[in-house]
Amino acid sequence: MKLINATGKKSAILLIYTGGTIGMKEDPSVQALKPFNFSQILEEVPELGKFAYRIDSYTFDPLIDSSDVEPSLWLALAGLIEERYNDYDGFVILHGTDTMAYSASVLSFMIEGLTKPVIFTGSQLPIGAPRTDGKENLISSVEIAAAKDAEGHAIVPEVCIYFDTVLMRGNRATKINSDNFRAFRSPNCPPLAEAGIHIKYNSGIIRKPEDWDAEPVFHTSLDTRVSILKMHPGITPQIVRTIICSQDTRAVIIETYGAGNAPSKEWFISTVREASGMGKILLNVTQCPAGSVNMDIYATGKGLKEAGVTNGYDSTTESALGKLFHLLGLYAENDKVKTSLEIDLRGEISK
Repeated sequence: MKLINATGKKSAILLIYTGGTIGMKEDPSVQALKPFNFSQILEEVPELGKFAYRIDSYTFDPLIDSSDVEPSLWLALAGLIEERYNDYDGFVILHGTDTMAYSASVLSFMIEGLTKPVIFTGSQLPIGAPRTDGKENLISSVEIAAAKDAEGHAIVPEVCIYFDTVLMRGNRATKINSDNFRAFRSPNCPPLAEAGIHIKYNSGIIRKPEDWDAEPVFHTSLDTRVSILKMHPGITPQIVRTIICSQDTRAVIIETYGAGNAPSKEWFISTVREASGMGKILLNVTQCPAGSVNMDIYATGKGLKEAGVTNGYDSTTESALGKLFHLLGLYAENDKVKTSLEIDLRGEISK
C-alpha cells in the first residue's frame, strides 16, 4: 500500500489500479505505452493534492488487461474492499473499459448492503497524453467517492461507473463507443450524478442501505456456468441446441429481438422447451440498447414464456450475467434462481 497524500482528515479514499489505459504512459525510448508507478499519481494528476483527503493506492500485480478479466479479479476486488472497508470512506477502481461494465455489474451483486461508494473509472487515452480524459474521470470519481451528506453518510453508496461527466449505476451501464470519450451509457436508468461546474446528484434514484451501521455482506461464491445465445436471422437448430442444451451450462441468457421476441419456428420453441425440461435457466434480455422485455405483447414472446423462459425486463446483458453468476453461486436449486431473477436486487431492473 502506497500513501499518496495524507494532508487532511476529511475523507479517506483507496484507489485500486487493476490495469487499463488510464495507468499507461508513453516510454519515449521504445515509443510504446507502459504502466507507470501508480504511487506517483500526484505527479500526473497534481489536482488530487488540492483535496483535503487521504488518498492511498493499491496496484494489482500483475496488472490485468480488461480483455483478460476473469472471476478471480472480482474475488480479489471484493476481498480487498472487505479487508479495507472500515479504513476508507470510498473506493475508486481504475479498470480497462472493455469489460468495466461486467466487473461493475458483478461486484454490485457480490456486495450486499453497501454503505460506501465503489466507483469504477478509466479512460480512452492514457493519463499522460495531452488530451487525456483520464484526469477528469479520476478527479471527479475521487470527489464523488468522498462526498457525504449532512449526517456524514455517503451520498452515493453504490457500485457505479463514472465516465465523461456522468455517474451511472454500475449494473445499468454498458460500453457503447470504442473511440469516443463518452464510452458508456445507461439507457434504462438516469444518471446518479452529472459533473459540470458543480456535481449534481440525482438523489431520488440513488439507493440507500436500510441500516447505515450494518456491515455489508460479501458474497464470494460465483457459479459461471452461463452461456449467451444471441438471436440472429439464419441461426441454425444445431447452434441453438448446442448452446442451450449443453450439459455444462446451468443458465443461458437469450438475447432476443425488440421486446423479447424470437423465431416462432417449431424447431426453436421445441428446443427451448427441451432445455427448460432439463432444468436449464433461460433468461430473456433484449438486444436493443434501450427498452424492456415484455413477453405478453407478441405471440413469439408468449411462446417463450410458455416454454419456461424467465423475463429479464430491462437488464443489460452484462448485468444479467453478473446476476446469474451471483445467484447460481448462492443457490443450488434452479427454481430459487429463477424466482430471484425477477426480483430487483440492486437496482438492476425496472418493474
